[in-house]
Amino acid sequence: MIKFIIGALGMLLILEGLLYAIFPNRMKSMIIKMTEMSNDSLKWGGLMSAILGFLMLWNAMR
Repeated sequence: MIKFIIGALGMLLILEGLLYAIFPNRMKSMIIKMTEMSNDSLKWGGLMSAILGFLMLWNAMR
């Protein structure tokens, strides 16, 4: 189980790193837009992302 989670986190870092490497200007503009969003929007977006990620991992482990 731990190896799977570490592998999933590694994949996340690879994908995120590729996004910054391939689209640096777009990523900068997205960060600027995030600073303009309300804290509640960021909290709900983060919570939904975490739940979706958990469900994906849980489904993959079944």
